[in-house]
Amino acid sequence: MHKRQQGISLVGLIVVLAALGFVLMLGLKIVPTYMEYRAIKNAIVTAKATGGGVIEIQKSFDASATAGYISSISSRDLIIEKNNGETDISFAYEKKIPLVGPASLLLEYEGTTAKSGATPAKTE
Repeated sequence: MHKRQQGISLVGLIVVLAALGFVLMLGLKIVPTYMEYRAIKNAIVTAKATGGGVIEIQKSFDASATAGYISSISSRDLIIEKNNGETDISFAYEKKIPLVGPASLLLEYEGTTAKSGATPAKTE
């Protein structure tokens, strides 16, 4: 009786490790951009809560941006509108992450404080 060996071959192990390494590399590059996106969303909520006019909202966002290490957008990139007597703040931006050689990953982030959740139209 011959017992057949079971398990993964060396080539299979290398392929699995390469795939896991790629997923890990991708995660390590995406997570910081997502954390910055969450910081921006929190900053616009805080800026809206401060009230006031456009200048006060921008100053509040800039203070949060400095504290939260936000570098992708500035207060000038915010879309501040009055809708039905309520101030809504929106933003949209893209983050390009270089991967390997000419390959890169483009992430599109957008958010708003509007209750409808409608995000701003992209301005080119």
